[in-house]
Amino acid sequence: MNNDAVQHELVERARKSRVLTQGDITKAWLIYWLGAEVSSSYERLQSLVFCASMTPIIRKLYPQKEDQADALKRHLNFFNSEQTFGAVIQGIAIAMEEQKHRGEPISDASITGIKTGLMGPLAGMGDAIIWAAVMPLLIAIFIPFAASGSAMGGLIPLILYPAITLAVSYGMIHKGYTLGRDSITGLLQGGRIKELIYGANVLGLIMMGALSASYVKITTPLKIGALEGSQVVVQQVLDTIAPGLLPLAAVFAVYFYLVKKGPRYTTILLSIVALSVVCSLLGIL
Repeated sequence: MNNDAVQHELVERARKSRVLTQGDITKAWLIYWLGAEVSSSYERLQSLVFCASMTPIIRKLYPQKEDQADALKRHLNFFNSEQTFGAVIQGIAIAMEEQKHRGEPISDASITGIKTGLMGPLAGMGDAIIWAAVMPLLIAIFIPFAASGSAMGGLIPLILYPAITLAVSYGMIHKGYTLGRDSITGLLQGGRIKELIYGANVLGLIMMGALSASYVKITTPLKIGALEGSQVVVQQVLDTIAPGLLPLAAVFAVYFYLVKKGPRYTTILLSIVALSVVCSLLGIL
C-alpha cells in the first residue's frame, strides 16, 4: 500500500473511533442551554458560557494543560446566536475538536470560522421559529384560560415553553455533532431552510395579528351633535368603516415606534399608561 492509501485508512479508522460519549455532549449542551441568555459579556456576548460549556469536552480531549488553554482561548472569541438553534453550532464545534484531537487537519481558525459563519443564519432560524412562531402560538392558546380566571392559563406556558426548547435544543446539538460542518453548511444553503424560515415568520405574524385583534380593546364614547338635536356616535361610525379600527391604529402606532426608535419597551409601556389615563379623564377613550 502506498502512503496515500495508508493515510486514508488511518483517517477512516479514526473516524469510527469516538472519544466522546453521548453523555459528554449532553453535559456540554446543558451548560450552554442554561446560561446562554443569562451569562453575556458586552464585549463577547455568549462566548463566556460557550467556553464554559466546552470545558468538559476540552478536558477529556486534551490532557495537557497547554492544549486545554489553547482550546479555551479559541472558544472565548465573540459568539452570539439564538439559544435553541445555536446548539447546532456547539455540536459541530465539539465534532471538530474531536477530529482535531485525533490528528485530523483541523486548524484553530477553521473552528472559529465555522462558529462565526453559522451563528447568524442559525440565529435567524431560531428567532423566526422559536420566538416568532412557538411563543405567540402558546400565548394565543392559553390567554383565554388566563382571562377566564384559570391559573393554568398562566402556568402551563411556563412549563411547555422550556420543555419545547429543551427538546429541540437537545436534538440540535446531537444532530450538529453527527452531521458535522459540511452537512449543516450544505443544509443551510438549500432552499428548504429559507422556506421554513419564511413559513415560520408568516405563522408568527398571523398569531400576533390574532392576539392584537382579540385582546387589544379600545373604544371611544365620543358623540357629535347633528341636526335637530340628534347625535352621531363616533364608535358606531368607526365600526361601520372597519371593526377594530382603533385597536389596529394603536398596534400600528407601537409598531412604527419600534421601527423608528428601537425596542424601548419601558418607554412604550409608560406612554400607553399615561395616554390611557389622560384620554380616560378627558372622555376621549
